[in-house]
Amino acid sequence: MKKFMAEFKEFISQGNVMDLAVGVIIGGAFGAIVTSLCDDIIMPCIQLIISKIFGVESIDEMTKILNVGPIAFGNFIAAVINFLIMAFIIFLMVKGINNLRNLNKKKEEEEEAATTKMCPYCCTEIDINATKCPHCTSDLKE
Repeated sequence: MKKFMAEFKEFISQGNVMDLAVGVIIGGAFGAIVTSLCDDIIMPCIQLIISKIFGVESIDEMTKILNVGPIAFGNFIAAVINFLIMAFIIFLMVKGINNLRNLNKKKEEEEEAATTKMCPYCCTEIDINATKCPHCTSDLKE
């Protein structure tokens, strides 16, 4: 069971899975904007043009004929604000995940770099615990 959970954790933490999730969520929110643009702004304008062509005098009369409402800028603005809020929240989540990944990478790099040091006299790489350089035989103070 632990192996399964470790594999699942590795799968979720991969960048391509997070990118896919972000794409699906942002795509859904953007779809709401497009739907609102069509339903609340473009269609009422088309209805207005059709009402002029067929000689209907008022929007109310045209609305009754076509069974649709007037231009709803509020719905469209709400969809845009909803999209921006969702995009901002997703941005914060991805930024947090990336920070966690970078933190893990830094820890791994520190662990790897902690095994050697440079000799101040001959500038060769030596063991971190060495008290004497094996290349130039200088005594090391550190």
